[in-house]
Amino acid sequence: MKNLIMTFAAAVGLSLGSFAQSVSTESKAFRSSQIVAPYDIEVTYNKTVHVLFPAAVQYVDLGSNDIIAGRASGAENVVRIKSAVAGFPGETNFSVITADGCFYTFNVTYADEPGQLSVEMDDWLRKNPTAEYANDRLFVRLSELGGETPVLVNRIMYSIYKKNAADIKSVGSKQFGIQTLLKGVYIHKDLMYFHIAVRNMSNVSYDIDFIRFKVVDKKVAKRTAVQETYVNPVRVFSQQNTVDGKATVRNVFVFPKMTLPDDKVLTVEIFEKGGGRHQSFNIANGELIGAKLINDLKTR
Repeated sequence: MKNLIMTFAAAVGLSLGSFAQSVSTESKAFRSSQIVAPYDIEVTYNKTVHVLFPAAVQYVDLGSNDIIAGRASGAENVVRIKSAVAGFPGETNFSVITADGCFYTFNVTYADEPGQLSVEMDDWLRKNPTAEYANDRLFVRLSELGGETPVLVNRIMYSIYKKNAADIKSVGSKQFGIQTLLKGVYIHKDLMYFHIAVRNMSNVSYDIDFIRFKVVDKKVAKRTAVQETYVNPVRVFSQQNTVDGKATVRNVFVFPKMTLPDDKVLTVEIFEKGGGRHQSFNIANGELIGAKLINDLKTR
């Protein structure tokens, strides 16, 4: 999945013209100067503290042998941490990188009775809206999330995915034994969520090379490169790179809110790796302005 996201990010090109360039420049300057504020946490020898993150944990680094930590069994987004030495003096630290590229750092001290045995990073993210993202390709500041925290955005994506509603039934494509479908467009504040399904009706697995989104003229016969604008999602939920035979995969893509002129459409292109079963379909402005309010979905 990680490789697909990186391929996707490299393939889509510039997002919204000069906006993407300004964000990229600002992001590089920010990364070089920003010091991520650490989260203070207490641990003890006889009890385990659980830290809940908004995305799967990819990496954990410990500052010393005074503490032990690791991902909880059966929960990719939870880290367990406790003291390896009863009453260790002073302070140590540990750091975590999650699958959405977010970097967290913690200062750790010993306490016989920790103030919290369960910590959710939602509050920390709200207090630190300029939290740094560790992966350059996935670097996203909260300003790109419409002021929302990654926690809330992730919950909304999960809710859309879990509900699996077919709010749109007539937008998609069907060829070469592959069917794509736009199942719904949703909006919450300044973000739009696109729920897209890819169904493989053949027995031959469908390996996705990359997916891209672009705004083009409706009159494709007169289309030129200048008339195409690539747009990037700021988040992707459950993106998979293989659709097995007789199987369906679904993804939720998050974009800054958008509308289109009447002579434009948003084209979704899905390219098969090493094959020719490429898919393409258009999303018209009607689907965008008809986006369903996300308030109706359970986000917790």
